[in-house]
Amino acid sequence: MVMFATLLPSSDSKNQAVSPINQLYVFGDSLSDTGTIYNATGGAYPPSPPYFQGRYSNGPVWVEHLASKLAVTLDRAHNFAAGGATTGANGSYGVPGLLTQVKSFTTAHSQADPQALYVIWAGANDYLQGATSPTIVVKNLMQAIESLSKVGAQNILVGNLPDLGQLPSTRNTSNSSPLSAVTQAHNLSLAQSLKGVGAKVKIISLDANTLYQEAETNPAKFGFTNVTTGCLSAPDRCRQPDTFLFWDGIHPTTAAHRALSEIAFSALQVGQRSS
Repeated sequence: MVMFATLLPSSDSKNQAVSPINQLYVFGDSLSDTGTIYNATGGAYPPSPPYFQGRYSNGPVWVEHLASKLAVTLDRAHNFAAGGATTGANGSYGVPGLLTQVKSFTTAHSQADPQALYVIWAGANDYLQGATSPTIVVKNLMQAIESLSKVGAQNILVGNLPDLGQLPSTRNTSNSSPLSAVTQAHNLSLAQSLKGVGAKVKIISLDANTLYQEAETNPAKFGFTNVTTGCLSAPDRCRQPDTFLFWDGIHPTTAAHRALSEIAFSALQVGQRSS
C-alpha cells in the first residue's frame, strides 16, 4: 500500500541507470487502481462520490501524478491494478490478482518496452485477508518481477508495505499487533529477495513503510494534522482532506498520493544520475 520516505535505487542494481521513461505499466491493488473495479462494477464501486471517479481516494492516485511529472500518458489500458487484488492469481470476488495482471500483460506483449517503467505494488490485501506468513506473498512478487524481466522489462519499481497494524481500520483492533509483525517480516523478506534480482533489471525500491512512520511522527512536515483516522469519518464531513493522511480506513488521500509521486519522480532522477 502506499509515501514520503526517500526512494533509492536498489543497492544490487549493478550501477545501471534508469533510462528516460516513455510509458508506465502498473500492476497492483487499490492504491494504484484508476478505474478497473469501477468499470467492472458499472460504476457501483468505489461509489462516486465520495470517491473520485473510480479511484480509492478523493482525487488522482500517485501513478497518475507520476505520469504527469514524467510527461507521459497513463493509458488506462496500461494500468492493470485492481482494488482488492492479492499477489496471487485471483483475490476475493474474482478480482484479478497480481500474477493474473502480469500474465495478461506478458500474453499481449512478447517483447516489453525497455524504456517503460513497470510498477509492482501489492501484498497488503493478502495480509488483511488472513495471510500470516510472507513466504508465498513475496514469492508471488518475485515471480511477477521475473515474468516481466523475461519479456524485456528493464525498469521496475517495487513497493514495500506500510505498517498494516496502524491503519485507521486496524490500529485499535486485536489484529493490530499481528499485522504489524507480519508487515515487518514481509518487508525484510522482500528486501532480501530483491537483492537477488539479475543485473539486467533496474530495481527501484519504494519504502512506503518508512514514509508512514515519518508522516505519523512528523505530520506537519507534510501538511497533515490527522494521520490516525480517515477523513471520511471526520465530524466536519472532511472539509479539509489535504490535512489528512488517510481518506478512509485504509486508503490515503490524494494529497498523500501527490507527495508519493514527487518522491518516486526524484528516485527515477537519482537512478538516471547513477550511471
